[in-house]
Amino acid sequence: MIKTFGKVAVLLILVVLVSGLTGCTDWKKKYNSLNVEHQNLQGLYEGCVTSLDAASADKARLSSQLNQSQKTIDQLQQEIEEMNVSPGEATGFGEGMDVAVDAEKGTITVTLPNAILFAPGKASLKKATSSELDHILNVLNERYAGKDVDVVGHTDSDPIRKSNWDDNWQLSAERALSVLRYLNKRDLDSENLRAVACGASRPVASNSTVAGKAKNRRVEIVVHAR
Repeated sequence: MIKTFGKVAVLLILVVLVSGLTGCTDWKKKYNSLNVEHQNLQGLYEGCVTSLDAASADKARLSSQLNQSQKTIDQLQQEIEEMNVSPGEATGFGEGMDVAVDAEKGTITVTLPNAILFAPGKASLKKATSSELDHILNVLNERYAGKDVDVVGHTDSDPIRKSNWDDNWQLSAERALSVLRYLNKRDLDSENLRAVACGASRPVASNSTVAGKAKNRRVEIVVHAR
């Protein structure tokens, strides 16, 4: 009887020991799992802090650039209004250029009539236009380097008839691209250039008259000064 009791006691002790070891193993696994999760969260946190610091630095840099650009626009507007200087002179494009400054949008727009740039119904530049475009290119490089520039094509409302274009949208797009490519081939950075086609959707004069249609057929070079 005593021997039997002793065997039972030994078995009970073994069961307790095994249970204890199993419990320790489970706790060790949980600890290791939580430790790995903690390290992953720590890495994510540190990455977020780094990203936020970089974003804060970029925000400060862009804010400084924006403020400086706005000062430039405001100075141009002041020269035009107070010193009786034309927009062409104030912006550096010259007295004879059709230039408009929009202080609210932060843009400078140089308008070139299509009669100077293209033959009727054509999208290839006239050879005689190189002097005007070269002048504009020089001003862009000297005074507005690094600024975004849109080349915007416009037409009148007359439907396309004897040409290869499907419609005025395509004609205005091809004309804008011709000017853009001219500027780009002469070292105006492609990262700052964009071609925009407006067709007949943004007239500046009535399309009911010959003179009005002539004004609507144009290419605008829009400098985003800020």
